[in-house]
Amino acid sequence: MLTKRIIPCLDVKNGRTVKGINFQNLQDAGDPVELARLYSAQGADELTMLDITATLEGRQTFVQVVTEVAKAINIPFTVGGGIGTAKQVEMLLSAGADKVSVNTSAIVNPKLIAELAQQFGSQCVVVAIDTRLTENGWEVVSHAGTKLTGLLAVDWAKECCNLGAGEILLTSFSSDGTRQGFAIDVTLSVTEAVSIPVIASGGAGNAQHFVDVLTTGKADAALAAGVFHYGLVSIAEVKAKLEEAGISVRI
Repeated sequence: MLTKRIIPCLDVKNGRTVKGINFQNLQDAGDPVELARLYSAQGADELTMLDITATLEGRQTFVQVVTEVAKAINIPFTVGGGIGTAKQVEMLLSAGADKVSVNTSAIVNPKLIAELAQQFGSQCVVVAIDTRLTENGWEVVSHAGTKLTGLLAVDWAKECCNLGAGEILLTSFSSDGTRQGFAIDVTLSVTEAVSIPVIASGGAGNAQHFVDVLTTGKADAALAAGVFHYGLVSIAEVKAKLEEAGISVRI
């Protein structure tokens, strides 16, 4: 059995970690470098850092923060937010990122996925899929969740896989920040539709939620932010619960 991964996420705005509900009413959650160092020490398997307003504001990801975080940790590090060119990816990898996450830019230009996979390797390319439950089903949203795309999450995940993505980061905007649990149904639909790892995101509120999405939802990894930032549950507590449920994790 492959080891399941627990991934804290740092949503960054103006160099500070923030957290809200459905990406609204953002509150300060601390210094990203200090949080990164803490999570690495606590046994996180990877770390993800997303500049959550980069696409909306037309900015590039804050490279200085990436550099400082990379120096503070010794685990795989994924960076996303406003990435749309190979040159930006090269800059972030040089700053210390191991993988990059693309979202809106891939929806606008799907060929970008293939270009990045060819140049940097599929293992470096994570496609973030943000999805919201609408009357059409689980629909993909772009521009930090502000625009409906008309794409269905499963269809877009399949296309990303075919274009060379190495992983899917699937975030349910309907669940994000609610602490009511991950969106198991769409997670399962996507994991069963693609042959690459799927990271579930959005809605974690307790350790059992991680168990549910990694078993019933068949996710390969689970990502969370606020539940860790505000000490509602620790990475050690999550991993203990997973072990108790017979799920293979790195301790």
